[in-house]
Amino acid sequence: MTNIYFIGGSPCSGKSTVAEILAEKYDLYYFKVDDFLEEYTKMGAAKGCEICKKQEEMSPETIWMREPQLQCEEEFAFYEEVFEFVLEDLKKIDAKGIITEGAAYLPKLMKAKGIWSDHYLAIMPTAEFQIEHYKQREWVPYVLEGCSDKEKAFSNWMNRDILFAKEVQRQCAAEQYHSIINDGNVTVEQMVEKVVACFGLGK
Repeated sequence: MTNIYFIGGSPCSGKSTVAEILAEKYDLYYFKVDDFLEEYTKMGAAKGCEICKKQEEMSPETIWMREPQLQCEEEFAFYEEVFEFVLEDLKKIDAKGIITEGAAYLPKLMKAKGIWSDHYLAIMPTAEFQIEHYKQREWVPYVLEGCSDKEKAFSNWMNRDILFAKEVQRQCAAEQYHSIINDGNVTVEQMVEKVVACFGLGK
């Protein structure tokens, strides 16, 4: 997988923006994992994967009104269940180079597959940056539709992602992968430069 560059990390960190810019600048095929998560969930459920089956049966109320720690633990378990589906789809892409991003690219999973440190990094937002930008996203109310307490559900969601970011950062340190924290004070151009340097693109 030497021609595939992976960007992991937590939601609302700028992964998609960076990947889109790199795809255009370096003529790379852009594969966005989030576009296929619904399909992967169905595949996992059909295969008997516990968390995928559970997610297919859950309502917004049962998803978002749970404790953030439990949500976070199941999010990691979910990505472990669908990881092989992601890799299989990457193998089908006929391109000289690929840039791909998604929270599914957990550091410990990448290390287990032998992905080199110059082909993977993770981007995480600070809690403040994450919450501020989630509040600006028009589709957030639709995700929480059906929750009895939308304010509490949103708070649980944000706390889940904060816990997720901390664990990804911990795994990056343990597995010796690069990580970038986006606090909103770094421009998109500066973020792209950091990723380019890590991947050694353009050399």
